[in-house]
Amino acid sequence: MTDHATVPGSAQQGIDTSVPHSARIWNYWLGGKDNYPVDEQAGDAYSAVFPGIVTVARSSRAFLGRTIAHLVTEAGIRQFLDVGTGLPTEDNTHEVAQRLAPEARIVYVDHDPLVLAHARALLTSTPEGATAYMDADLADPDRILSAAAETLDLSRPTALILSNILGHVADHDQARAIVTRLMDGLPSGSYLSINDGSRGVDADYEQAQDAYNDTGAIPYFLRPVDRITAFFDGLELLDPGVVSVPLWRPDTTAPAPQPIGEHGGLARKP
Repeated sequence: MTDHATVPGSAQQGIDTSVPHSARIWNYWLGGKDNYPVDEQAGDAYSAVFPGIVTVARSSRAFLGRTIAHLVTEAGIRQFLDVGTGLPTEDNTHEVAQRLAPEARIVYVDHDPLVLAHARALLTSTPEGATAYMDADLADPDRILSAAAETLDLSRPTALILSNILGHVADHDQARAIVTRLMDGLPSGSYLSINDGSRGVDADYEQAQDAYNDTGAIPYFLRPVDRITAFFDGLELLDPGVVSVPLWRPDTTAPAPQPIGEHGGLARKP
């Protein structure tokens, strides 16, 4: 069992710890401590149907780390807007970025009382940089941009991070419109990093996720790869394009990566 951390202010925030929560389940799969027995039980039930979900979760986090490292060391990016950040675990955006560039500035965005209760854990920074948290809904990109501008200089290139969040927007056109509006608010030379669960690679994953959605929990919709790729329309995709996340510029010292039902890419705004 996980050595569970106490959620600060959970009673005041109205967080129900008797019902499994998708952010806590994901945290459990990542090896985090901000979850409860009910989340472990739900996570174990899911992984009993599809054991590969732990690989999906951890491969997603590894992809995030590699893209941020590229943005800092190769693209010279020093500002990050991470929307739908979820619960903090290891190698969060600010940790990876500030490890490489202590002056990096990061704004996290989420719209969940559980994540808000843990915001203090996110609000750490090097003295040279800045890390901020804002409570805003993905469906309100104008508010996100306005609030982010309190910490970031949005006249300078900024990396927008959308990691496993667009799958919560059921309508693909709506999801594309959100991405477009957020990128419209960033200048030329900015970047977009997206990774999300995909269809067409692993039928067992698709079956497990569809069954999870049918339970009445907050749904997360897997999308065909071409629809994930469409989020990057109008941008310059970096090689190797939108691929299964283990195949995106893998660590050459690691074993040969195998494709999974999670695709992502990184693109530059011209």
